[in-house]
Amino acid sequence: MTLPPTHRSIAVVMDPLDGIDIQADTTFVLMLEAQRRGHRLFYVDPANLGVLDGRATARARPVEVRREPGNHFELGPERLLTLDDDCDLVLQRKDPPVDAEYITATQILTLCRRALVLNRPASILSANEKLYACRWPELMAETLVTREIPKLVDFMAKLGGEMIVKPLAGRGGEGIFHVSNADRNLFSILEQSTNFGTQRVMAQRYLPEVRTGDKRILLVDGEPIGALLRVPAAGETRSNLHVGGQPAQASLDADDQRIVDALAPCLREDGLFFVGIDVIGGKLTEVNVTSPTGVQEINAIENACLEARILDGIEALLDGNQGPRC
Repeated sequence: MTLPPTHRSIAVVMDPLDGIDIQADTTFVLMLEAQRRGHRLFYVDPANLGVLDGRATARARPVEVRREPGNHFELGPERLLTLDDDCDLVLQRKDPPVDAEYITATQILTLCRRALVLNRPASILSANEKLYACRWPELMAETLVTREIPKLVDFMAKLGGEMIVKPLAGRGGEGIFHVSNADRNLFSILEQSTNFGTQRVMAQRYLPEVRTGDKRILLVDGEPIGALLRVPAAGETRSNLHVGGQPAQASLDADDQRIVDALAPCLREDGLFFVGIDVIGGKLTEVNVTSPTGVQEINAIENACLEARILDGIEALLDGNQGPRC
C-alpha cells in the first residue's frame, strides 16, 4: 500500500493493547488521532524488536483502534519491518519499569537513522525520570540519592524529622514512603527501600502542599500544552492516579512557568519531545520521559483535544525532515 505524502507509517512500541484502559490511556488517544489523520499504524511488542545487519527491525502487526470498550483494536497479520525502510515514525510508549528488557529495546531503537523515534532513545537511556530532574537542584526540594541508611537517617534529621523516600526506577507511586522519626518501622522501611543497603533511593523534603495536589504539566517540544492537579486520597501520601489520586483542573503559575522555561532548552536539545513534569508547591519533583500520561484526564477537565496538538508537533518534525534521531 502506497500512502499519500502527508500520510505516514507509524510503529507504536507499547504494552499489550488488550491490557490498556481506553478511558485513560494516552497512547490510545494518540493512535486514534493518528489514525483519524490517515496515518498507518503498526503495533510492536518491545520483545519483538531485533537487529539484522546493523538495522533495527520489528515483528509488527497493522492495527486499527476504536473507542469501543472490549472491542477497541483489531490486528492484522504479522510482518517483519525494517524500521528505517518501512516507517516514518516510531513512538516508544512502553511503560516503566526501566528494566534490562526495556533498556535493550531502547538500545535497538538507537540504530534507527531515517525513521524519527520519539522520545530520542539515547536520551531516554540517560534520563532516569528521577535523576534527570537533579540537573536543576535550585528548582527542587532538598534531595539526596544514596543507598546508605545512616546517610538517609542523617538527612531526615536535617530536614526536621520527616521526608519522602522513593525508588529510582518506580512508576505510578510504587514504593514511595513518607517516613518520620516517630515511625517505629523507619529502619525496616529503609532496609526494604534500599534492599538492605544495595540499591539507591531518592530522599526528598516532604512538601505538605501535596495535600492540595501534585501538578502534572505536559510539554511538547518544551512548550506546555496542558496541566492537571492529582489530589491524593484522604490518608494517602501518594497522588498518582493509579493509586486513587483524583484529577482536578490546574493552570500554570509563575513558579511553574519558571520551571518550564529552565527545562525547555535541555528537553529540546536532548530530543525529549513529549514529557510530563511533576511539580509540588512550586518545586520540581520528576521529569517523566518514557510514556507520560494525563492527556485524557486533561481533555475531560478542559474539554480539550491535546492529542491533536501532540500530533501537530510530530507532523511538523516529520514535514521539516528534522528533529531527534538518536
